[in-house]
Amino acid sequence: MTTSSRTLGNLFDVFEREAFRLETLDDYSQSGNVDAYHAFLAGESQPDDYNAGWVEELRSHTDKGKRVYRVHILSRPLTDYLKFELGWGYQKNTAGGEEFFILDITHKPNPLQNVPDFWFFDSDSVAVMNYDGTGKYLGSEVLSPKRTAEFRRYRDAALAHAEPFAEWWAKHGT
Repeated sequence: MTTSSRTLGNLFDVFEREAFRLETLDDYSQSGNVDAYHAFLAGESQPDDYNAGWVEELRSHTDKGKRVYRVHILSRPLTDYLKFELGWGYQKNTAGGEEFFILDITHKPNPLQNVPDFWFFDSDSVAVMNYDGTGKYLGSEVLSPKRTAEFRRYRDAALAHAEPFAEWWAKHGT
């Protein structure tokens, strides 16, 4: 794949082993399924088909033995959005085989301060995710392969400081 044809979508189409995501924001409510977030806030039940497209995408990868996993850096108390994302999204996405980890910085410094949100594919392709101050997704930028060692360190640090979501949720979930 040429550098000019490398987009986040292309990277999802061609990765062979693993796709890692680092999430750093407390609020992505202006991105993705805004209607579902409003339903959550209104106290409605989660629809059976919530996130069905993403779960199907996940299964298309995990059924082939590919790993899709993420670390979310957060602190408590959780924002309403994080309650939604972790309670509805993460719970649902595990059905597609996605793995989740939490790096809880409530009582400790953030070891990845100022690191952007990103996807990291097969330890050799990085797409930085860009958001505005309200959590609205503005697009992604696929970085030069020269930056992969830097993002490998970020991924490894995130995983070294995180704990599996299920364990964290059992202690802190709402």
